[in-house]
Amino acid sequence: MTPNRLFITLFGSGLSPKAPGTVGSFVALLLGVALLEILPMSTFFMLTLTITIIGIFEINKYERLTKSHDDKSIVIDELSGMWIALMFALSTAQTLEYAYAKEIAIVGSFAAFRLFDIWKPSTIGTIDRKVKGGLGVMGDDVLAGVAGGLLTIVLLLVLDKVI
Repeated sequence: MTPNRLFITLFGSGLSPKAPGTVGSFVALLLGVALLEILPMSTFFMLTLTITIIGIFEINKYERLTKSHDDKSIVIDELSGMWIALMFALSTAQTLEYAYAKEIAIVGSFAAFRLFDIWKPSTIGTIDRKVKGGLGVMGDDVLAGVAGGLLTIVLLLVLDKVI
């Protein structure tokens, strides 16, 4: 496996025969949670931004080579979106004092990101359908990550009022 393929399939997780996007998102979630145990949020943000930018160029290279677009094995976009949702959710959870806020943020960010990534409402779907190349592949997931993160914040804040 080439370094390009290893990167865009997130260490091969995108090669899963069933639900490669969900598998890639779960691997991204596990990596993100582990990294946030050792990295400050600001460094994690810069890492996410760097991987997102590199991902655009690496996907462009792969698509030129294979003459394809948005091959379902490409899941580096799931990593970017998942990490964005996770950052929103965990940043909010740190401000809350009820039990299991962090765990709810982790599970909620995964579920909300997958919801928007699969459903693709509004601008997320438009980017997915109309923007070509690496920017299109990464763009819809970045926006799904923002939407998923915001939805998780709403969930966390509602629970804060109810609990």
